[in-house]
Amino acid sequence: MTEAVPTLPREELIAEPVSEVGLMSQWKLMALRFRRNKLAMIGLVGLVVMYIIMALAPFLSPNNYLFQNQDYVSGPPTPIVFRDAQGNFTLRPHAIAISTELDPVAFKFVYARDDEIRHPIKLFVRGDAYSMLGFVKSDLHLFGIEGGARLYPFGADPLGRDMMARVLQGGQISMTIGLVGVAMSIIFGSILGTASGYYGGIVDDIMQRLIEIIASFPTVPLWAALAAALPTTSSTFTPLHRYFLITVILSLVNWTGLARQLRAKVMSYSNSDFTMAALAAGASDARIIFIHMLPNAASHIIVVAALAIPGMILGETSLSFLGLGILPPLVSWGALLKDAQQVSVVIQQPWLIIPGIAVVITVLFFSFLGDGLRDAVDPYSI
Repeated sequence: MTEAVPTLPREELIAEPVSEVGLMSQWKLMALRFRRNKLAMIGLVGLVVMYIIMALAPFLSPNNYLFQNQDYVSGPPTPIVFRDAQGNFTLRPHAIAISTELDPVAFKFVYARDDEIRHPIKLFVRGDAYSMLGFVKSDLHLFGIEGGARLYPFGADPLGRDMMARVLQGGQISMTIGLVGVAMSIIFGSILGTASGYYGGIVDDIMQRLIEIIASFPTVPLWAALAAALPTTSSTFTPLHRYFLITVILSLVNWTGLARQLRAKVMSYSNSDFTMAALAAGASDARIIFIHMLPNAASHIIVVAALAIPGMILGETSLSFLGLGILPPLVSWGALLKDAQQVSVVIQQPWLIIPGIAVVITVLFFSFLGDGLRDAVDPYSI
């Protein structure tokens, strides 16, 4: 006699709900995996904050980055304390005055603290006039000292200019040249790499030999040679023109890696079902490349771009450090590091290496972001 099988209620027969991950698109899976990477989020947030700070550089700086204070040449950072002149604790920061004297023996300026004089640091102070983002003109600064005294949180350079203002202003050049340069590299690499892999034959051979020739040259000497070939600054060739040409030079060298990677991907896409279906439907070569192949390689292009930006920033820094990059009155982190080429100068004036710290932080943030994007490209490993 067979044993009767108990009948379960209908609610208990229903399987557990399927996870939402299985219903997500690939881009949503990539975004989910990226958000789970803490270092990548740190890099993203850090870069957003840095770009906002650089955009507001004239407002955030207590002085104009071009103002030269002849009485504060290579001056140290202004000491900031939270005690007034009477020694009482206060929430308002105070800047201790620094007196400047000329040493007749060493024939150089000597700076000494004057603790008897303390200037209160106030918010939204009127000071040097500036132009922010090219069209916002004002003289309002986030913080500063009233009454003619000046504040130098990062010290001054050998010409008496505010290092904080120059570091923030230089970040506008150093951080944007990476974005613009990588954008141009993506255009060159995507078009040429895709064409090389799609058409093959003589087109592929010519492009691969060109890539091999460019890749065989040492990067920094090639940058230096191209930058040195630029015309000198004149009324018709301004430092701004040089900035854009330096960007083009960096792009012309860095597109080869992306082109080779996209060539391999396009060659693998050539026999895919969606390519064969497009060819059967009579799609043109341009439509197959731009509508079907490049969108499939978009995730890879984004990762390569994020990882290439630090190289662009370091390339501009190297050129400007050698005197072949950005020229005055424009300023970049590499140009600022020219003043710190000698060990003796760094020992006596350590605040001159602050632009180098800014470069390290920026490259680190971009590395975090690039690694996170690279991991997110394979979202199915969640």
